Amino acid sequence: MSDILIVDDEKDIRDLIADILGDEGFSTRTAANSEDCMAQINAEAPALMILDIWLKDSQMDGIDILKTVKRDNPDVPIIIISGHGNIEIAVAAIKQGAYDYIAKPFNIDQLMVVISRAMETSRLRRENSTLRRRDLHSGDMIGHSVAFKRLKDQLEKVTKSNGRVMLTGEPGSGKESAARYIHQHSTRAAAPFVTVNSATIAPERMEEVLFGRETAERGVEKGLLEQAHGGVIYFDEVAEMPTGTQAKILRVLTEQQFTRLGGSDKVRVDLRVISSTTRNLSSEIAAGRFRQELYDRLNVVPIAVPSLAERREDVPVLAEHFIEVFNRTQGLSAREISEEAAATLQTMDWPGNIRQLRNVIERVLILGEGTGPIEAKEFTAGASTPEEGRIVLGGQLASLPLREARELFEREYLLTQINRFGGNISRTAAFVGMERSALHRKLKSLGVVTGAKGAARGGQDEGEDDLDTVEDAG
Repeated sequence: MSDILIVDDEKDIRDLIADILGDEGFSTRTAANSEDCMAQINAEAPALMILDIWLKDSQMDGIDILKTVKRDNPDVPIIIISGHGNIEIAVAAIKQGAYDYIAKPFNIDQLMVVISRAMETSRLRRENSTLRRRDLHSGDMIGHSVAFKRLKDQLEKVTKSNGRVMLTGEPGSGKESAARYIHQHSTRAAAPFVTVNSATIAPERMEEVLFGRETAERGVEKGLLEQAHGGVIYFDEVAEMPTGTQAKILRVLTEQQFTRLGGSDKVRVDLRVISSTTRNLSSEIAAGRFRQELYDRLNVVPIAVPSLAERREDVPVLAEHFIEVFNRTQGLSAREISEEAAATLQTMDWPGNIRQLRNVIERVLILGEGTGPIEAKEFTAGASTPEEGRIVLGGQLASLPLREARELFEREYLLTQINRFGGNISRTAAFVGMERSALHRKLKSLGVVTGAKGAARGGQDEGEDDLDTVEDAG
């Protein structure tokens, strides 16, 4: 997007401006009426528009076009020109979002100054928008825990294929980041990644949003499916999609084509589909809220995204990553995390997963004072919910005799540390200050066992292997 669209009903004016801009190295397009103008914008939004207020033989005047473009393409600067110059028109145009206003006949030098400034504004807006998308919706995969490595290995296997992927996991666990990782490392990386937020789109608007529409007044308006052509369409929380829309999406997946609302022509699309859900889709199917046929189409490669509780080792490195992001995007202090604070983060409960961790880091950086290391008390002070500041270590110690309380504390403490280090006995022993063999004996005496994924839990069922057989994770 680097061209300038010139919209004027006078051919001489269109050609004059196009010639001037061509001499200055700009590429241009021209339109004589609102219908041609909207068709060109729908095909591809320009970097800048030069728009005449009065357009003969058009269904929309310049102000109508201005309103529509600023609604659908807010980053495109629009310079208004008119031979009927008066202050009321200028004020109305600026109020509707015009970048500037120039009256005919215009001075060429003045026009070029305004255009140069507007093009720089357009460039900066595009760069800022790209940076915001990169930071807020990154496909970066960060971690080194066993659960994280298992997830990344699965994602790597599907990046080069075109298979449909179904991502499952708790809210905030990073399903969209996983989807973007697949896109960014696939052969479609240069093509669009378009998200369908199924839970936030009103059911009555879902089909218009997905398929687009055609009207005599506004021409063709592309939907999200068409915008994703050649790239990836990501159905976030796909279980929230209305059942009527599910049937139509199933047809699109089968035929790779659809018809816009109000239109009659078939629109062909080449899409890779990635979906995600926090719900149990088998239960949704049994309840009649999700179509079995659509599930079968979408669930070609199922991938479970682990919760933060399953990858506590990654909490400090994720926190450091968020600190760097907030420093770069918001200018917040790039503070370090003290060793005690890092340990506290790993033992906290994270029902909101990575999203909640990100929010906590942002809050601490905003409310914290100075640039010194972040201390543990900053994470638990001012928690927005009781769970956010709660430490996993707990129990009704005050009501127990000393011996039982000590045993319960040791058990809870060691459970927390083992989970913190992803089931790695050697690293746990080093942190708590015990010999590895002594830690094994202590865990066995307390009835603490580790599961297949390295996570520890209390109690030992009959027939389970004891901890002498546990291998270090990493």
